[in-house]
Amino acid sequence: MMTIIAVPDDGTRTGVPHRYTRFAPPLPSPPMRRPTHEAALHDPVRFAARSAVLALAALVAACGVSELPPPREARTLVVAVRPGPASWFPGPDGSPQGIDHDLIERFARERNLPLTVVAVPDAEALLERVAAGEAHVGIGGLYRPPSGKAPGDPKSARVPVLWTSGYETTEAVVICANDGFRPRGWKDLAGSDVAYAAGSGIESTFARVRRDHPEVRWKPMDAASGDVLMSMVDEGSVTCAVVSSFDAMIGRNIYLDVDVAFPIGAKRELAWAVGGNFPELARELDAFLSRLQKDGTIARLAERYFAPRGEVGRIDAGIFQDRIDTTLPAFKPMFTAAQETYGIEWRLLAAVAYQESRWDPGATSETGVRGFMQLTEDTARELGVTDRLDPRQSILAAARYLRDLKAKLPKRIVEPDRTWFALAAFNIGSGHLEDARIQAQRDRLDPDRWRDVRRTLPLLALPEYYEKARLGYARGGMPVAFVDRVRAYYDILLRTQPPHQPRLRIDNAYAGP
Repeated sequence: MMTIIAVPDDGTRTGVPHRYTRFAPPLPSPPMRRPTHEAALHDPVRFAARSAVLALAALVAACGVSELPPPREARTLVVAVRPGPASWFPGPDGSPQGIDHDLIERFARERNLPLTVVAVPDAEALLERVAAGEAHVGIGGLYRPPSGKAPGDPKSARVPVLWTSGYETTEAVVICANDGFRPRGWKDLAGSDVAYAAGSGIESTFARVRRDHPEVRWKPMDAASGDVLMSMVDEGSVTCAVVSSFDAMIGRNIYLDVDVAFPIGAKRELAWAVGGNFPELARELDAFLSRLQKDGTIARLAERYFAPRGEVGRIDAGIFQDRIDTTLPAFKPMFTAAQETYGIEWRLLAAVAYQESRWDPGATSETGVRGFMQLTEDTARELGVTDRLDPRQSILAAARYLRDLKAKLPKRIVEPDRTWFALAAFNIGSGHLEDARIQAQRDRLDPDRWRDVRRTLPLLALPEYYEKARLGYARGGMPVAFVDRVRAYYDILLRTQPPHQPRLRIDNAYAGP
């Protein structure tokens, strides 16, 4: 069970709970176009935070104390969350996803504790909640201080914030607009504005740099996430900004006028903040994260949320975003109808269609596949398509085909790998995909993980491998490139287009990672 609470950032501490259901969290919804700085400042988190009243006061009062008791006594784990594009964000069906979400939910589930999630607008507000004893844990793209302790009076008997060990390492990079002079170092930025997120911990990475380069106009910002900073650079309201390498990588296909200028170089660890009154909880979280590091769980989550999705060239990404505005609206009702009929998320279908035909109903390849979804003649016949050039028929058939491909996969394969496997089979066929999975077993890799099978698919083009395969030779590099490109287009659509929520979900196995 999860309760989501929107928390104001005006310093109020009393009021009535403002609650949301688990499947309608007050997290930023994707805008109709790429995110802008103005949109980020008025996203639902900030709006709800300003309009809602603090609910935790009711919980604290019910416990009869001035601050939260430990989770067991409170009978809930209260988590302050700063939403971000890889840490905590709404997934295709509106439910939260992200590496921080998946980890903290698993921790709470193992201890049979319901989650109470407090959505806050920025890192500074998050740390204030944790230090004030209004949340047990703070998560969401936070950087562990070098000392492992929050700044404060070392002689104080009370430690306001404790930090867990780091669960993933990143580095700070400088991003700037790429349509002008590209700086190579700090001297090139003399007199220029360089923004950074205040309170996230990233600023301690380059504290010495700020002292050594007073000629740069440093601008601490109350930024909800790296997305806000990237949008500010994209709009030209600041010259450059400092973000994590993860934020830069995830946003590169969205903010087309922004690119990495140079890295700062210092490596930093993402971690969680824990209230100073809960040292036992901090130790439990450390042991939990250490165990998941050793068993590979965190590595798999990092691959899911941080690994490159497949790069789209800037020119191609620009054309894609233009066609989202000009071409997609005519076909969107067909995609949403296919989602309602077969349960395949409409933005995933749109991404496949763009990779296949660039949303051209009359597209024909050199090998004879035709139409919006590039169906072969045999596949179209099996799916009952009478006219491959009819985009409605083509989209419905492709949605049904993807649904069937997912259903044929072993039940033990989980999302998002299940979707990536289905996409690979859509491109090369289930038989060749199975040959690659068998080869993965031979190579002592995991045949149920896409990151392992994507390594063995290209081997099917080599004699020493395809001679042992049941279906023989295959151009196995093609489905790998296909899945990477679809993922890249899908990421852009997830960030720029709203989900479709049908009144009645027909397929319970709702597709989409």
